[in-house]
Amino acid sequence: MTNGMFYVAAMGKMTTVIIAVVLIVAAAILSWVISAARQRKIFETTVGSAEVKSREIIDEALKEAAEKKREALLEAKEENIAAKNELEREAKERRAELRKAEQRVQSKEENLDKKTEALEKKEQSVQARDERLKKKEQEAEELVRQQQEKLEQLSGLTKEQAKEFLIQSVTEDAEHDIAKRLREINARAKEDATKKAKEYITTAIQKCAADHVSETSISVVSLPNDEMKGRIIGREGRNIRALEQATGVELIIDDTPEAVVISGFDLTRREVARIALEKLILDGRIHPARIEEVVKKAQKEVEEIMKEKGEAAILEVGVHGIHPELVRLLGKMHFRASYGQNALKHSIEVAHLSGLLAGELGLDVRLAKRAGLLHDIGKSVDQEMEGSHVQIGAELCRKYKENATVINAVESHHGDVEPTSLISCVVQAADAISAARPGARRDTLETYTNRLAQLEEITNSFKGVDKSFAIQAGREVRVMVVPEQINDDAMVVLAHDIAKRIEDEMEYPGQIKVNVIRESRTVDYAK
Repeated sequence: MTNGMFYVAAMGKMTTVIIAVVLIVAAAILSWVISAARQRKIFETTVGSAEVKSREIIDEALKEAAEKKREALLEAKEENIAAKNELEREAKERRAELRKAEQRVQSKEENLDKKTEALEKKEQSVQARDERLKKKEQEAEELVRQQQEKLEQLSGLTKEQAKEFLIQSVTEDAEHDIAKRLREINARAKEDATKKAKEYITTAIQKCAADHVSETSISVVSLPNDEMKGRIIGREGRNIRALEQATGVELIIDDTPEAVVISGFDLTRREVARIALEKLILDGRIHPARIEEVVKKAQKEVEEIMKEKGEAAILEVGVHGIHPELVRLLGKMHFRASYGQNALKHSIEVAHLSGLLAGELGLDVRLAKRAGLLHDIGKSVDQEMEGSHVQIGAELCRKYKENATVINAVESHHGDVEPTSLISCVVQAADAISAARPGARRDTLETYTNRLAQLEEITNSFKGVDKSFAIQAGREVRVMVVPEQINDDAMVVLAHDIAKRIEDEMEYPGQIKVNVIRESRTVDYAK
């Protein structure tokens, strides 16, 4: 009973719960439906208002586009009208210009027509004149031919013969005039040049008095006694061999009392040997080791002497700023001789002469002295290097940054290169004066005789020369010509040609006088 009641009560509660759940669900569904309907209505209302706004915006845009279109069309029409007006204006201006151009062309054509007519008239008159001239030329040619025939008949010569005769006479007259003119020019030039040259050279030589001593190939060392000769020779000749080997010279110990002769062509080596031998004689200790030591000291002394001699030469000449190595090489030239003339003293003399001549000519005296002092610098090392002293000297001056004028003077003082300045010519002249003056050099007999023979050979090679004689130690050549082949006018030309050939083919100090002599003799006997 109790269980049944409990069951009935439980079922009643469950039913109540289910009904409550169903009611809640139904209420939720109803609420959702109402809410959806409300949202749908709101959405429809919103969509409708948006469509209206969009239609309004589109309408306004269309209106604005139409207005802008109308404005653009109006502006385009205005621009077209303005452009059309501008084109019409330009067209009017062009048409006006074309009309003016046409008028000018028309006036020019009229002028050209007038000028053409005038030219045609002138042409006709010129043609008529040419015809008259041709007639006159023919008449003149006929007259010339007739006159020529009359002249040939009167002279007895044809036209060609008369032409040859005329050419020959004109040629002879021209040769005579040329020779006469050449004689006058040479005389005037010689007179002026001789006067000036004598004045310059005399002044230069008077101011420059340098001592020159002919150097020989030997040096003599005095001995305190003849016993010293044996000590110099040494046991089995070892001392003299050591000395000769160290110095490069030859010692001659002969019967000359209390003297030893040092022989050698190199003055530097001879000086080293002389100083070393004198030191050994004073010291008294003579053996190979001591000889080698003393020779080294003597070489240093000679180097010092070279330096002192170079500095003294620079001070004597009065030039400065020369590279120390060039100064040393100048000092080395103290031990160098050319044809018996000391090379350093010759360079100093050339420097003084160059300065004096440059002063007379208004040139740079210091630069002339510098060029004269360095002109033979190549002789200091020409025995040690290949090439002439001119080439070596120029290279040394370039190496030690000498002036371009000095370099050219060194290169051109023997004519190897063309001089580019008056200073180079002055150095040439000074070198010739120093080398060619009497007593300056010693020439070998063979060289002297060869020069005389060559001089006579050149002069005898000319046509019309009978014989020639070289006199005054080759300073003058006298040329005897055949009178029948060489007349007085041709003598002038012959002397000039001989002098030119001697200049081109020979080397000689100073100058050579060419004396051409033409002599006619007539011999008869009274019986």
